[in-house]
Amino acid sequence: MPQQPHETTDATRAGWREWVALPGAGVPWIKAKLDTGARSSAMHAFDLEQYEVDGEAWVRFSIHPWQRSTDDAVLTELPVLDRRRVRSSSGHTVERPVVLMDIELVGRVVTAEMTLTRRDEMGFRMLIGREALRQGFLVDPARSYLGGRPKRRTRRKNRGA
Repeated sequence: MPQQPHETTDATRAGWREWVALPGAGVPWIKAKLDTGARSSAMHAFDLEQYEVDGEAWVRFSIHPWQRSTDDAVLTELPVLDRRRVRSSSGHTVERPVVLMDIELVGRVVTAEMTLTRRDEMGFRMLIGREALRQGFLVDPARSYLGGRPKRRTRRKNRGA
């Protein structure tokens, strides 16, 4: 059988897990799993408080950027773009607020629709789904951290060491 020609693309190559930044929230490092099996992106958020500003829905929430730590929580406030029913990894359907967040991934900043949920028990505080990835990323499942890593001291902090 003849080989199929490879499609040339200008996509940015990323690993299946990457260190990303959330410039609008002031978070310089958070570890994310890039998941082409998930449509939407999700962020570990807690202390969600919904309110209105000039008749528009807003949400105030905190982010824990470190995997096994509650240190350095970052308080964020954003307008609510939507509320969506999402099937969780356990198979349950839940309604989550959706916000727009800028993500710096492998040196590029893209805007993603991010659902807010508790991810305490999950391996990653952030999941980047295919709706965000289709903005010019190609995920290499054999690689990790193609966008670089924080300094060793920062990585150790993420591991709780």
